[in-house]
Amino acid sequence: MELKAIAGLLVLGILIAGCVEPGPGPSPQGFERADDSQATEAGVKELVSGSNQFAFDLYNNLKGEEQGNVFFSPWSIESALGMTYEGAKGQTAQEMEQVLHLPADDVKRQSSFARLYNLINEPDENFKLSTANSLWTQQDYEFLQQYFETVDNYYKGKVTNVDFETNAEGVRQTINKWVEEKTTGKIKDMIPPGVLNSLTRLVLANAVYFKGKWAIQFKEENTKKADFRTGNGTVQADMMSLGSAKFNYAETETMQALEMPYEGGKLSMLVLLPKEDNIETINGYLSEEKLSEIRTSMAEREVNVYFPKFKFETRYAMVPTFRGMEMTTIFSGSADLSGMGGKPGDLYVSDIIHQAFVEVNEEGTEAAAATVVVVGATAMPGPEIEFKADHPFIFLIQENETGNILFFGLAKDPTAK
Repeated sequence: MELKAIAGLLVLGILIAGCVEPGPGPSPQGFERADDSQATEAGVKELVSGSNQFAFDLYNNLKGEEQGNVFFSPWSIESALGMTYEGAKGQTAQEMEQVLHLPADDVKRQSSFARLYNLINEPDENFKLSTANSLWTQQDYEFLQQYFETVDNYYKGKVTNVDFETNAEGVRQTINKWVEEKTTGKIKDMIPPGVLNSLTRLVLANAVYFKGKWAIQFKEENTKKADFRTGNGTVQADMMSLGSAKFNYAETETMQALEMPYEGGKLSMLVLLPKEDNIETINGYLSEEKLSEIRTSMAEREVNVYFPKFKFETRYAMVPTFRGMEMTTIFSGSADLSGMGGKPGDLYVSDIIHQAFVEVNEEGTEAAAATVVVVGATAMPGPEIEFKADHPFIFLIQENETGNILFFGLAKDPTAK
């Protein structure tokens, strides 16, 4: 059977355990905190578990749609659609709950999103990690003030009044500049020309950025060209070599799992490498339950690591994808976004656009992503182990306490851009 392409599943998971943090307001570190005063450990775990399951569901859909590499940020998408959900009602809200695996309870969902927002933005000298939300609204449309207050309190989504009716192109450039700034220039030209028009009433945007160094860095002089089997032939990839070092490691009959920490120990990359070249052999591990079992089974071992350098940039128009996942009402004239303003059928989602970037090299990892949701008015220990990632593998980046997936990727060729 022909080999399947490389799968690189990048998950930047901020694992959020327990402790109740202070309420809203400027923090000593300088970012404005969301209101997580009612967040509980159980509520956060439920939101994280659902968000991770959404990540796996979305991956399973995207890998069938895309011929090349796949890379996306489920955290970014879930955040942008989470803000959208706060204005949804009826069947529209029910479909979003099911597809996004969102808690229906308002307090649990909102306070848990707030807790994750705060933990992601908490400064750390060892790495850079941040997320931001914004709303861009038609200046004369009568949105509900309560909706804006909810999004501000729990998502810190700040509202900017703009004029889509007479200056849609100018607004597009303004939003694109905001995204570019929040992702340190890694996500550019987020919204293509023509997406916004005189009927656009609201754009919800999320951006997320991460940059961290490996706790045990690869040396550039050890990086050599080596064969990488893609499933459609063999390419010459830049293969980094670390030599033997201690890492958390686990294996099954069909798979090896390796955890490579970043400086500070709060974040790490978890790589799932099938023992055969066929990436499909590890599909059974791609669920929140199985991932938890893998993490639990890991133990420190001496491992000889080989890992490819790569850099991916991706863009997705996601309305067809969500339609295929049975979230359909929100894209039609039957949408009920009356929790934002107006009456059922007045507003609908016309576009969901997602763009992502990741680069892995000897020093560490840099990743960024952004999502925009466009709302329009309807008109409508043992011996040394060799870990050589020269064939299909899954990789995850995590924060080592919970597992909230921020990035998710499929790499079919590490030499492709």
